[in-house]
Amino acid sequence: MRIGDLSERTGVSRRMLRYYEEQGLIASQRCANGYRDYAEPCVDRVQQVRGLLDAGLSTQTIRKILPCLGPPGRINIPHPTPETIALLEDECARMSQRITQLTRNRDAMSVYLAQVRRAARPEPDTAETAG
Repeated sequence: MRIGDLSERTGVSRRMLRYYEEQGLIASQRCANGYRDYAEPCVDRVQQVRGLLDAGLSTQTIRKILPCLGPPGRINIPHPTPETIALLEDECARMSQRITQLTRNRDAMSVYLAQVRRAARPEPDTAETAG
């Protein structure tokens, strides 16, 4: 399929697909006219990459674990090296730190939003309430 089809099927822009390819996350064949041609399994691969990026992994880390990824939702590491284990542990720790930071930011924003809402409420007219 051509890049436009892959973009449409995955919801990922053509520009990002080209970037994924530059980073070695997906691959295409070149047609005689120079157009990229992506195989059907590339749809799943793009969705996996997108999910891993959304989870906070870098493209460099994703490239390292891509050979371990099977169908979506499956990771196959039959003989993980100490380096692979360390990489995944580091990523988990980094995600936990990020979750803590995001939770703190969300809580602060909730407090701020409550204050803004209170300030935005119209003040009751004191003349009407006195009478």
